[in-house]
Amino acid sequence: MEEYGLIGWIPLLPALGALFNGILGSKLPKKLVGFVALSMVATSFVLSVIAVTKLMGTGVEHHGHYEYTPLHSVWWTWFDAGTLGNGAHFAVDFAFVLDPLSAVMILIITGVGSLIHLYSLGYMEEDPAFWRYFTYLNLFVFAMLCLVLGDNLVVLFLGWEGVGVASYLLIGFWYSDEDKAAAGKKAFITNRVGDFAVLIGLFLLFHVAGSFEFEALRQWASHISEGQLLDADGGMTSFAWLLTGICILFFIGCTGKSAQIPLYVWLPDAMAGPTPVSALIHAATMVTAGVYLIARMSFLFAYAPYALALVAIVGALTAFFAATIGITQFDIKKVLAYSTVSQLGYMFLAVGSGSFFAGVFHLMTHAFFKALLFLGSGSVIHGMHHEQDIRKMGGLKEYMPITRWTFLIGCIAIAGVPMFSGFFSKDEILWYALSNEHALGGPTTSALWGWMLWGLGAATAGMTAFYMFRLYFLTFEGECRADEHTKAHIHESPWQMTVPLVVLAFLSVVGGYFGVTYLLGGPWFGLDLHGWLHQVIGHGEALYSNRFGGYTVAYVTMAIAIAIAAGGIFLAYTLYGKPSEVPGQVRERLGLVYDAVYNKYYVDEIYEATLGRGLRAFGHLCHRFFDDFVIDLVLVGGSAWLMRLVGSVLRQLQNGDVQRYAAWVVFGAGILFYLIAF
Repeated sequence: MEEYGLIGWIPLLPALGALFNGILGSKLPKKLVGFVALSMVATSFVLSVIAVTKLMGTGVEHHGHYEYTPLHSVWWTWFDAGTLGNGAHFAVDFAFVLDPLSAVMILIITGVGSLIHLYSLGYMEEDPAFWRYFTYLNLFVFAMLCLVLGDNLVVLFLGWEGVGVASYLLIGFWYSDEDKAAAGKKAFITNRVGDFAVLIGLFLLFHVAGSFEFEALRQWASHISEGQLLDADGGMTSFAWLLTGICILFFIGCTGKSAQIPLYVWLPDAMAGPTPVSALIHAATMVTAGVYLIARMSFLFAYAPYALALVAIVGALTAFFAATIGITQFDIKKVLAYSTVSQLGYMFLAVGSGSFFAGVFHLMTHAFFKALLFLGSGSVIHGMHHEQDIRKMGGLKEYMPITRWTFLIGCIAIAGVPMFSGFFSKDEILWYALSNEHALGGPTTSALWGWMLWGLGAATAGMTAFYMFRLYFLTFEGECRADEHTKAHIHESPWQMTVPLVVLAFLSVVGGYFGVTYLLGGPWFGLDLHGWLHQVIGHGEALYSNRFGGYTVAYVTMAIAIAIAAGGIFLAYTLYGKPSEVPGQVRERLGLVYDAVYNKYYVDEIYEATLGRGLRAFGHLCHRFFDDFVIDLVLVGGSAWLMRLVGSVLRQLQNGDVQRYAAWVVFGAGILFYLIAF
C-alpha cells in the first residue's frame, strides 16, 4: 500500500471551508462566502481527479484483471488501547485509503457536489442565512468523504454519523417553521435506530476478526473455509450464523441511511430542506452510504447468503412499494423523494443478488439523473415562486426551455430508455437478480426466488416510467394552470442554476457507457467499470454463478423490461399528455385503494399510533418512576431526609452544654468498665 498524502486534503478542504464560513461567514459578503464554499469542494474534485489518475497508474494485469495498489494516508493514531484479552491489538489510525471503489465515490461526491454548490449560489441568493447554509453544505461533503475514504470501520463510522448530523442541520435548515424542524428531527432519530445496529455489528466483527481495518478484514475473510460455514450435514455452523448476524446488523444500519423498509419514512419528509440539499444528500451521496457499505464489505456478505437474501427481498419490496406511492403524489419533490426510495431499493436488490458491481453502477448513474431531476424541480420551484403542486403548473416548456429539456433527459434516463444511463444499470440489475445462484446455498439457489425478484423489479420499472412521465407532462406540457399573477412572473433560472442542469443532463446520457455489460458487447470505448472495481468486489461475486448457463433468457427478459417501461411512458402520455378526464375517473373508481396509496399506506400514522405513542408512554413512565420517584424522591430527597434525621440526633450530642457532655463521658466510661469487667 503506497503512501500518498494528497488524499488527506480531499476531505480536509471542505472541512476548512465549513470552519471558515462557520466562524466568519455572518460578517462577510455573500459572494465571498459562496466563493469559499464552492472553491473548497471544486478543489477537492481537482485533487480527486489527480489522485485517481495516480491510482490508475499503479495498475498491473493479474489473471485477466488489473490490480491497483491502494493509496494510503495516515494522519495520526486516533487511539491505542493496547492488547485485549483475546490477543487483538486495539488501535485505530485516523487514516484514508483510495482504491477503485472509493475512487468512484469521491468523484461522484466532489463532482456532483461542486455542481450543487454552484447551483446553490443562485437558488439560495436571497436567503438571509446564506452563510449558515454553505457551512452545513461543506460540513456534509467533509463527512461523506470521510465515510468513503476511511481506511477502517471506525473512520467510516465517524463519517457515517457526520452525514447524519449534517443532514439533520440541512433538512431542518428553516427551523423557524415547525414542520421543517420536525422533519430534521425525524431524519436524525430514524437514523439513530440503524446506527445503533451498525455499532453492535462493529463490536461483534472486531470480536471475531480482531481488527477494524478493511485490508486486515479482507485477509481474514480470505481464510474462511467452507468447513467453517457448513457442517457435515450441509447446515450452517454457529460461526456462519454469527457472520450472518453481523451482516444483518450492518444491513439494518443501511436501511436507515439508505431509506429502506421499515426505516424509509424519514426521506420523503426530508424534502422540507432546500432543494439543492435534496439533490446532494438524498439523491447523490448520503442515501447511497448503505449501498457503499455493503459493497465495501462484500467479502464478508458473500459468506452470508441468508443475509444477502434479506437484502435482496427488502430492496425489491422497497422499490415496488415506494413506486406505487410515487404514482399518486402531486408535490413535485415528493414524487422524486419516493422515486429515490424506489431506486435505492433497486441498488439493494443488486447487491443482495450478489452483483455488487451492478449496485455501484446504478449508484453512479442514479447520482447523475436524480441530482438532475432534483435540481430541475428546484428550477421549476424557483421559477414558479415556490409553488410545488404540479396540478398548478403545466405548459412550463414555453417559459423554461433549458429546464424542460434537461428534466426530460432525466426522465428518459430514469425510465430505462435504451442508450441512456439508467437503461444499462437497471437492466443489469434485473438480469443478475434473475440469474444469480449462490454457491453456498440459501434462498438464492431457487429459480422461483429469481423470478420473484425479477418480477418485482420489472413491475417497478414500469411504474417508474409512468410516474416520471406523469410528472413531466403535468409540469411542462399542456396549458399553464398557474394563476395569472404567477404566470406573469414565470422565468428561466439564472446561469448558476442552468449550467449544472446541462452538465448533469450530459452525464445522464453518457454515464451508462462506463459500465456496459458484456451481454451488450461491453465494455465500450475501453470504459470498463466492472474491471476497475473487480479487486474490491470480485471476491464476493466469485461465489455466484449463472443458473441459466446461457444468455438467451437475458435478452428475452431485457426486451420484456423495455416493453414494460415503454408501456409506462405510453400510459402516462395517454392519461396526462393531453387533456383527459380519465385520471379523475380512475381515482374515483379506485376509491379507498387510491386513498390508501395517496396517503402512503398510512405508515406514518401507524408508526405514530404504535411506536410514537408507545415510546412516549414509556418515556412518561420512566420520567414519573425513575426520575421523579427513584431519583428525585428516593435518592435525592430520601438521602436529604436521612441526613436531616441523623443530624437532628447528633445535634442533641453537640449542643454546647458542658454538664451534658460530662454526663455522656461518665455514661461511656461506665459502659467500657462493664465490658472490661464482665
